[in-house]
Amino acid sequence: MSALYDVVIVGGGHNALTAAAYLARARKRVVVLERQHGWGGAAVSEHPWPGVDARLSRYSYLVSLLPRTIVDDLDLPLDLRRRRYSSYTPDPGDPTRGLLVDNADAAATTASFIRTTGDVREAERFSELSDRLLPLAAAVFPTVTSPLRRESELRALLPDAGLWDAVTRRPLGDLLRESLHTDIARGVALTDGLIGTFSWADDPSLRQNRCFLYHVIGGGTGDWDVPVGGMGSVSAALEHAARAAGAELRAEAEVVAIDPDGTVTLASGETFSGRLVLSGVGPAVLADLLGDPRTDEADPPEGAQLKVNLLLSRLPRLRDHEVAPEAAFAGTFHVNETMSQLDDAYATAATGGIPDPLPAEIYCHSLTDPSILGPRLQASGAQTLTLFGLQLPHRLSAGVDPDDYRARLMDAAQRTLDAVLAEPIADCIYTAPDGTPCIEARTTVDLERSLRMTGGDIFHGPLAWPWAADDEPLDSPAQRWGVASSHDRVLLCGSGARRGGAVSGIGGHNAAMAALEILG
Repeated sequence: MSALYDVVIVGGGHNALTAAAYLARARKRVVVLERQHGWGGAAVSEHPWPGVDARLSRYSYLVSLLPRTIVDDLDLPLDLRRRRYSSYTPDPGDPTRGLLVDNADAAATTASFIRTTGDVREAERFSELSDRLLPLAAAVFPTVTSPLRRESELRALLPDAGLWDAVTRRPLGDLLRESLHTDIARGVALTDGLIGTFSWADDPSLRQNRCFLYHVIGGGTGDWDVPVGGMGSVSAALEHAARAAGAELRAEAEVVAIDPDGTVTLASGETFSGRLVLSGVGPAVLADLLGDPRTDEADPPEGAQLKVNLLLSRLPRLRDHEVAPEAAFAGTFHVNETMSQLDDAYATAATGGIPDPLPAEIYCHSLTDPSILGPRLQASGAQTLTLFGLQLPHRLSAGVDPDDYRARLMDAAQRTLDAVLAEPIADCIYTAPDGTPCIEARTTVDLERSLRMTGGDIFHGPLAWPWAADDEPLDSPAQRWGVASSHDRVLLCGSGARRGGAVSGIGGHNAAMAALEILG
């Protein structure tokens, strides 16, 4: 006989925990079923290397889209730290110079732009583009934890009608070429449209525009923060909130089938019945669990990234002697990411090749949050480093041994990084007690295997605009909150929900709000 609940939640990622906390606080009987032994999905911190006291955010790594209202509603004890340096971008043609965007020193930022580009106004244009986007962020972000607004309503809130069209109607490349005059500055901006997204500046599908929008609206400012204690601190806080509210959390509970009537079956044969089912897994996985035909053949989920975690004995020296490594690595370190390089990398990957050079971004979270390292590592000068490679669509892994594929991507990542350093990165990698180098890589294949993200897609599928079209039906609570599936009693609560993606809790919050409307 099935155990009876108001809501059965499938998957134990951060969105599922968010939904569980809200529903349990509303005195609903909730159970969360998670296949793995731990909680948080992709938002976890782990010790990757035995005997090494370094706790890394293993998959996701920065926070921007988590609304303050969720933090306050659930009393989450989170410390999210703003980074002083926004980014550093060495000139691929001459890595002895680079753009350093220092949020605390506009004069230094301007000087670096002049030194690198020779254009006395490019820093001003870069700042003007950021300022121009702020009203868009201020209009859109407050709506992500409310029922979907109509496009025309949001557009009316923005006095800059030209900006709305530039972001939502025309390929992003147009806006970047109109706003910025140099290839390197355009590339810095374009990367926000390519994180986990296989696209290019002038892609007519506008998938780069949608990704860009989500990256520049976070918190109403577009800033990306470091969670103190690592990404696991976010999921741990949500897990505590769910348990404290009375939600039942069942780990090592693998779901093998979902019936649209609300019955969920585990691999063990145990069943759970809910008035509603909330799905924290990707829509493609959900379709398989429901026995539904896949509807995404024309545009299937496909990740496009490589993530490499490293522990360094020290920061590497730069070829640029004007910038201290502690400043360059404190923000987002862009490598081979001019606009033309990003577009060339897309073209190479679209024809089946691994981009060379590989566009990549680097983050050193331990400079902002030393607590992720043990006292001895901190005292020794050790630092973490995360490299995020772009323009690597999952299709490149087809027919290739996963280990060989990972090795090929790692080689490309090392070569692209070494090109802008004054010494090989291999000389700086920390060695574990067993003699192995402290380095690990996660490809889209690894994400598909370990987290069941179809195609290694960190967004669970193509991103959608965070508003409703003017003629879109919004008749049901699930439709209004952007969490509808093809079945009335099954709601989306993960990254595949409208306004899902990234570590935000938005999908979980909105599914909980829709569920409360339905359940009464």
